[in-house]
Amino acid sequence: MTDLHRVYLSLGSNIEAEQNLPKAIDLLREAGEIISVSSVWESESVGFDGPNFLNACILFLTNLQPAELKEKIIRPIEAKLGRVRSEEKNAPRPIDIDILLFDNQPLNTDFWNYAFVIVPLAELIPDFVHPVSGGKLSQAAGQAPVWIEKRVDVFISAMAPRRG
Repeated sequence: MTDLHRVYLSLGSNIEAEQNLPKAIDLLREAGEIISVSSVWESESVGFDGPNFLNACILFLTNLQPAELKEKIIRPIEAKLGRVRSEEKNAPRPIDIDILLFDNQPLNTDFWNYAFVIVPLAELIPDFVHPVSGGKLSQAAGQAPVWIEKRVDVFISAMAPRRG
C-alpha cells in the first residue's frame, strides 16, 4: 500500500468566491481525503487592484508527489472552476490552490509572508514553526500587519456531504 502524504493547501478566490471556494473543496474531496478545513477568511487583494479574496486552508491526504498533485488534481480543479492563467499572476481568479506544506516541509516560503496564508493555516497547526520567522505560526498570525477578517457566513465542512 502506498503511504499517504499530508499536504496543507491554501485556497483563495475573488470571483464568485462564496460559491467557488466550497466547489473547490468538494472537488478536492473527490480526489483525496480532507482531514480538516480552516475557517474562511476575507482579505484584500494583494499585488492587484481587484475584489477582496476569500481564503481557507485544508489538510489533504494524497499518495501523489507535489508535481503530480499539481498536474493531476490542482490544475484540473482550477481549470474546471474557470481559472485562466495570465501574465498578471495576481489578477482576479475564481480559484487558486497552492501547496503550502508537503509532509511538514514548506515548498515555497514566499507564501509565508501573507496573512491570507498564515492566519487560516494557524487555525489548523498553531504550533507549527513558521519557516521564515522561526516562531509559532499562531504568533505570526496574531501579528499579521494587514486587514483580514473571519467570514462566519461562509462555512466549509471537512466532512463529506450526506447523500440520499
